[in-house]
Amino acid sequence: MEKGKIRFGANGIHIFKRETGLNILVDERIPPSHLWTKCPRQVSIALTNTCNLNCSYCYAPKHSATLNFRRLIGWLDELDANGCIGVGFGGGEPTLYPHLVELCSHVMKNTNLAITLTTHAHNLSKKLLSELKDNLHFVRVSMDGVGSTYEFMRGRSFETLCKNIRKLKTIVPIGINYVVNSTTFNDLDAAAKLVADFGASEFLLLPEEPTNGSHGINHQTILALRKWVSSYNGKVPLSISENHSEGFPVCNSLNKEKGLDVFAHIDASGILKRTSYDNEGVDIQNNGVMDALGDLKKMKQSEGI
Repeated sequence: MEKGKIRFGANGIHIFKRETGLNILVDERIPPSHLWTKCPRQVSIALTNTCNLNCSYCYAPKHSATLNFRRLIGWLDELDANGCIGVGFGGGEPTLYPHLVELCSHVMKNTNLAITLTTHAHNLSKKLLSELKDNLHFVRVSMDGVGSTYEFMRGRSFETLCKNIRKLKTIVPIGINYVVNSTTFNDLDAAAKLVADFGASEFLLLPEEPTNGSHGINHQTILALRKWVSSYNGKVPLSISENHSEGFPVCNSLNKEKGLDVFAHIDASGILKRTSYDNEGVDIQNNGVMDALGDLKKMKQSEGI
């Protein structure tokens, strides 16, 4: 039986159990601020910038970078020891990281961190699925549009994607990530039905962010998306990216925790950032990730964030 994680914060005492996903908030009495957990609840990590797709709206940096496995193991152990609840491995495409299976196995066996993976799902061979089984808690699959829309956006077979998602569902709970823009919006109804058919646990809406290759979601599509969400009656719970949550009905029982108390991102060059979209961050030096976190908090405070 694994022990749960306990975090002290502005909302109270948060208890998390990774084996079941159980979350309990004890808020009858708020712990004194000097006891609050200083580590983010969740940290996303871009293992590599390498990807074998070339989506125009991708926000990942295009320069070559891959995290050193031994350094990464040290950061994960440090995050675990300081109260982080979960880590999400992404990229680029994380299935192209040469030490992915070894990495997930280490986290599962030597920490109490929950492990998620975000993938385009086109590299999920039978061998890789077998090796990842029992070494992940949740996988998010990127599915931007359905049918010909997906194939236009991603340049890969939609039929193959669906087959791979169904195979993945046999080994781990899944969620679907869906970039919303003027091209993919019209497929939302069909996508929602398909997400339910997959047996997914979450349908995460990601309004497109501006990148060097795109202007991001336009105002008209945001308004249409709000209307769609308000009338949604599907079985699969909806989520939306924090950057675009304003104007959407959201529920957050830990709403007194903000910024770096909630989330941080480590890019494939070892730079700690507030989010994956930030242009600036702090290089994680030999003193470790918590030291870099302290520097990043100071930097954001000086910027008024």
